[in-house]
Formats: sequence, C-alpha cells, structure tokens
Amino acid sequence: MLHKIHSGFLAIGVVLALAGCGGGGGGGSSGAGSGSSAGSTAPTLAAASPVADGATLGAENWQAGSTATGGQGQAVGSLNCATAGNTYSYTHLSIYQNGTLLALPANIGTVQPTLAAPTGCVYPLNTVDESGKIRMDTTSNASYTLGQFFAIWGQPLSQTNVAGLQGTPITVYVNDGGTLSKYTGDLASLVLPPHGEVTIMIGTPLAQIPTYTWSDPPPFDPNPITLVYLGTVGTTSAWPDGSTATGGSGADVDGLTCSPNMSVLFHVHAHLAIVNNGQWLQLPQHIGITSSCDYEMHTHDHTGIIHIEAPNVKPYTLGQFFDIWGEPLTNSNVAGLTGNVVAYINDNGEARRYMGDLRAITLTSHRDITLQIGTPAVSTLATYSWYEPQ
Repeated sequence: MLHKIHSGFLAIGVVLALAGCGGGGGGGSSGAGSGSSAGSTAPTLAAASPVADGATLGAENWQAGSTATGGQGQAVGSLNCATAGNTYSYTHLSIYQNGTLLALPANIGTVQPTLAAPTGCVYPLNTVDESGKIRMDTTSNASYTLGQFFAIWGQPLSQTNVAGLQGTPITVYVNDGGTLSKYTGDLASLVLPPHGEVTIMIGTPLAQIPTYTWSDPPPFDPNPITLVYLGTVGTTSAWPDGSTATGGSGADVDGLTCSPNMSVLFHVHAHLAIVNNGQWLQLPQHIGITSSCDYEMHTHDHTGIIHIEAPNVKPYTLGQFFDIWGEPLTNSNVAGLTGNVVAYINDNGEARRYMGDLRAITLTSHRDITLQIGTPAVSTLATYSWYEPQ
C-alpha cells in the first residue's frame, strides 16, 4: 500500500469517474433528442473497448492545442481561462472521416505560462491527451455545448465543415448512458453529455459506433503531504546527492544555462516522485547545483520539488531535468532502475495516466509527476501542500 510508504503517493490522480459503457451513464440531456435514428440503416453501439487516459485514439490530423483563432487566454464567449480546478467531469468526442478515426489533439484550451501569468491557465473545456476525452469543469454546475468547445479550439463547426474537414453527409450520434441517438439539430447547440460520447462522421458513415470504458488512476490519499523547504519526502535513499559525472557541471545542458547570479524572473515548482517496486525513493538534493553556479532547473532538498528559476519563460521538460542530473530516462529506465514504467500527471487535481515519451513531459507550476517502476501498483496517489518559492 503506497500510503504506508509516506502518506501516499505522488499526487496524481484525480479520480476520473468514468462509469459504464461509453463512459458511463451521463443522466443529463445530451441534446440528442432532435431526431432519433430508426430503420435498418441505423448503426448499432459496439461493445465497449477499455482505454487508459493518455492513450492516442485515431490518426493525427491536427496540431496540438488551440489555433490562433481559438482560446489564447482571452474570454471565449462566456468561458474564461483560469487555473485548473479539481471538480470536473468529462465527455468524449470522436471524429471520423470516411470511416477513419482522427485523433482529437491534446492541449486544446490550455494556455502556456508567461512571466505575467506563471501558472498559465485552462478553459472549462480542455483536452490533455489524444484520447478524445474532453475535460469539463463542473464547479458552477454549468452545461457546455459542442460549439463552445470548437470555439475554444478555434476550428469551424457547421453542417458542411468540421474542423476543416468538408464533405457530406455529416452524421452525428450521441451515446448517453448506453442509449444511442442520432442528432439532427444545430451542431453548435449540441449539449455535451457528461460521461457520454459524441461521434461525428464526415462522409462514409459507420455501421457500428465504438464506445469506451476508461482505466482511471488510483484515488487520492486523503491526507496531504506538507512540502517543507529543505525537507525530505520518500523512504529510501537510492542515489547520491548532486548531478552525476555525466550531468550538468557548468556547461549548458539542452540549452539551459548554469549561472552564479541568475536573473530570476520566472520561478515555479514542479514535483517528481519515483516509486520502485513499492518503495518511494528520495530524489537527491543539489541536482543542477554546482560549486560555482545553479542551473535553471535544480533541486534544493530531498522533497522531490524541482525548482525552475530562470530569466525567461520557455518549455522545461522532464528530459532536460534528467540530462542535468546525468541519469537516463526512457519508458523502461528511470535513473538506472529498469522495468515497466507507469507515469501519472496531476495538475491541481486534474490527473491522468501519461503514455507518451517521458522525456517530453513539461514541468509546469505545481505539476506533480509520478513514475512507478515495477510492482506492486500504487493503491493511492499523494496530494501536497506547497510552500512558496524560495
């Protein structure tokens, strides 16, 4: 039990309660009632396929993130970009072109940090991976429409154009709690069904509509860990302090500098927890700190906190941190520990499994990253109380 290792495992896992077939039974109106399909040509609902958060469903067709005409931090209609909340639901969107599933891009509705807004922001509708799942903030108990999501994405949505894909016919089905209905109304007005699925088909329609069940991260440990400057988190010391001989020794590493007098205009924290065969390991202190300079990314203590202290804002990745440390990082090797690696990312309670290149994980303010190597699987994920930057 991970919570016996130190109050619980690295914060990652907002419980993404996706219940039942097709994401479960949403209960509310999906807007699908404007016309039910009937007759022998109506598609059927396929048996549910299990999917983990972080998976890619479909072929890549669009770039990640919102377009230049979408949500870039400004209000989009009545929806504002703000700090991610920890109260949310989800819906699922599939877009097919002539029978081929296209991957919904990651990071739609996500605005990267700036010096003025070091934490960045997200819209109440956003994506974090290419699974097709759309996160929906439920703090205000609001309902959302497909048109609002496409406005945040910055893509067209009409009866003849879906995100730049044009063709006829455009057919839409909504799976709400296992009930499949054809939608014939205005696409922009379609209400996104919580825990349900919207399928848009451009051109050749499907004879069978796929549906999914989701593998959710473990639940949060209810007892937060207080992160104390110069403290320790973890039960086992596994590596010596500081960077290794192949890590940062003063020269630039992956474009990141080491300076004795860094001009710090951007200062945020991320957190890394590494668990090997059930043992939560202490991250070394003074990674990226030499006798003469500090790198833009470094550690001060054994808490697992990664400090980013830099003169400007740019993408900082977990791969860069491991290069400064001088340790390997692949999907089967974490700092010399080999085996099956399962990764989780938690952003202020909005969490998911990550299944991409571990080196590409960006380090953003208060992002918690957990790398689990080997067995047993963690039973709970830790939450944290953060201290202010020092």
